[in-house]
Amino acid sequence: MPMTPEALYVQLGQIITEMPDLRNHGWNSPTGQQWLGRASALVEAAGDMADAINFKTTAQGLSSNAYVPGHDSAVQRMTAILYQALARAEMRAPATSRNGFIPTGEPYTALSAVARAFGDASQSIFIIDPYADVNLLDEYVLQAREGISIQILADAQGVKPGLAPAMQRWVAQFSTNRPLEIRLAPARTLHDRLIIVDGVTVWSIGQSFNALAVRSPTALVRVDQETAALKVAAYDQLWFAAPALT
Repeated sequence: MPMTPEALYVQLGQIITEMPDLRNHGWNSPTGQQWLGRASALVEAAGDMADAINFKTTAQGLSSNAYVPGHDSAVQRMTAILYQALARAEMRAPATSRNGFIPTGEPYTALSAVARAFGDASQSIFIIDPYADVNLLDEYVLQAREGISIQILADAQGVKPGLAPAMQRWVAQFSTNRPLEIRLAPARTLHDRLIIVDGVTVWSIGQSFNALAVRSPTALVRVDQETAALKVAAYDQLWFAAPALT
């Protein structure tokens, strides 16, 4: 059974956000090989057979030595093919699912994409970001409406030192108008960057908020319902076991 346009767009966006470091052997592992297989199948499903063949051929020519001539250009070609497939899928997807692609060096596009995801919240927004810092509060969380409960789960090792004083100032100023709680998961246990809206809708974002689309493009895509339910359950469990940031 063929995928719906929305499912194809979501899965292409998700595969891009999960892209391993292709330049530095990220493809040369069981996980990397699995990613290549899924990416190849999705490019084919997007409908351009020339791109599908080009992607497969280029992937087969990747070298375990990143300094071999042509390796970087192969990675760039594969990345371009994926984003072209995403663009085609986006044109066919429902309007509510579009505009998740965030080009490099476009901070307003990043802010706008996140604000749209936040705008769907009526009760709560749960943000998972291992490297959360003050930028997350100053630029992004402020886009949420008053009265929305904000939870942030960061990495105990990766969290930036400025987050705790920023949280304290936030709570002192906004009190119950913009409730905020931040907790720290054990080091290296957070493998996603997510926005969970009202405990149901899950958006996956390819980079941490402190450098969103600064050095490379990324995508903010809605996760399919089945995967979303699994993500919500897993991160709820991590949240309740994590100590509060003080």
